[in-house]
Amino acid sequence: MSTLASDTAMVMAAGMGKRMRPLTATQPKPMVRVAGKPLVDHTLDRLASAGITKAVVNVHYLAESIEAHLKSSKVPAITISDEREQLLETGGGLVKAQDHLPDPFFCLNSDNIWLDGPSNCFADLSHFWDAERMDALLLLVPHKGAHNFRGKGDFHIDENGRLKRRQSGRIAPYIYSGIQLVAKRLLRDAPEGKFSTNVLWSRAIEEGRLFGIPFTGQWFEVGTPEAIAPTEAALRDV
Repeated sequence: MSTLASDTAMVMAAGMGKRMRPLTATQPKPMVRVAGKPLVDHTLDRLASAGITKAVVNVHYLAESIEAHLKSSKVPAITISDEREQLLETGGGLVKAQDHLPDPFFCLNSDNIWLDGPSNCFADLSHFWDAERMDALLLLVPHKGAHNFRGKGDFHIDENGRLKRRQSGRIAPYIYSGIQLVAKRLLRDAPEGKFSTNVLWSRAIEEGRLFGIPFTGQWFEVGTPEAIAPTEAALRDV
């Protein structure tokens, strides 16, 4: 197994899951079942198989349900970052959890399912990681590998791996997968309260410190109830 840049991942699981209604009327989005198991279990199983031994999971909406489910997890070992009092969004969630996170750490959303290419994505991120040059390294999916995705894309990658955002009214070739490797330097002087990681990424882009690599596998966005059936069908065909 390749040496990983970190043994710890932050799993973002605190959102309201509004796009997944009505399935999230009585359960948090990470507990919605796809192909026989909750979305969050797909994520945790991938972490375990990659050799990541610790996960920090943030919770807010119907937090008790996620906490009860995760109590049985041994690998990775789970630490809860409690956002019951206030949903902090992605950036605020990272700031709140930072005392539980090493430098660097992986970060990923709990609503994506992916099939790795020749090597697992965490090994790929670790291979290309350069702490001297990078505040974050994002795993990016080309449109042809992004299932259930109907957007215009998020980023362009230059010849050195640095990222630029999609321009308004244009299409960008790469979609953010929800998976990244993050230096704690990214979190410095962060805003207080709730805010998006996009705020920190924008600063990193200005400083030339936001990088990305293309994902060589298949990625499934599972953000709505309509995305579940085609995702399950694709997984059956593997």
